[in-house]
Amino acid sequence: MAKPNFIELPGCDSIPIIYEDRAVLAIDKPRGWMLVPDSWRKTNWNLQTAIDSSILADDYWARSRNLTYLRHVHRLDADTSGVMLFAKSDGAMRAMSDMFESRRMEKTYLAVVEGVPKEKEWTCELPIGPDPLKFGRMRVDTGEEGKDAETHFRVLLSNERFTLIEASPLTGRTHQIRLHLAESGCPIMCDELYGHVEKGFRLGLRAVCLAYKDTFSRRPVSIIAPAEGFLREFGLKLTPELLQSKWVRRPFVPKEKGQGEKTPLPAKKTL
Repeated sequence: MAKPNFIELPGCDSIPIIYEDRAVLAIDKPRGWMLVPDSWRKTNWNLQTAIDSSILADDYWARSRNLTYLRHVHRLDADTSGVMLFAKSDGAMRAMSDMFESRRMEKTYLAVVEGVPKEKEWTCELPIGPDPLKFGRMRVDTGEEGKDAETHFRVLLSNERFTLIEASPLTGRTHQIRLHLAESGCPIMCDELYGHVEKGFRLGLRAVCLAYKDTFSRRPVSIIAPAEGFLREFGLKLTPELLQSKWVRRPFVPKEKGQGEKTPLPAKKTL
């Protein structure tokens, strides 16, 4: 029986596996799952704990892969969906963590905001630190507690109400994209911490691509989560221009017979 291309956890929909090799496994994380529980949120949706329990229970998705270890390499906010990378061993964990810390991991997000930003493309470098007045919230902090943060933004398209922005964070601070967009005057749609919540919508932030050079094989890797469903939530769709973006998954096109094949050499004559 083939390995399933999803993680099946009790009490929730199956979680798609969108990439896998000998060292890592990547999922399309749904909204609602957190990775580190805290005192102001329920802890029964702790993704790492649920995966650990499933592996320990010898569930088929894990057993078919002989998995005994699967640890998240980075974090996504509970209400942010998209590409989430896990390491299959301690060695892979160290290698991939170093890639994030040394800024060799290229990260791309899509953010939906209300209105139209003043600029088509800009960079925000405001330092970020915890807000002492509200647990779980971050703020711009130019003092000793603030850490450097840098995010590049590019406007992709707009409709009557919303604007789609491509966000590329160079650093990985907590709530970095959310805070930097709010400080740029265009908070993410339905952001309860840095904007406002509107009935009928969910947080307009999705991780759509991780790209890096594999530490072991040295080959380029690009992990892409589909964006179409996310865009439809806000009445947006992929345009011909967006279809050329690096975060759009290309359909598989089989080669025609003979395409890419080498021309055979003529047979040697025998004397």
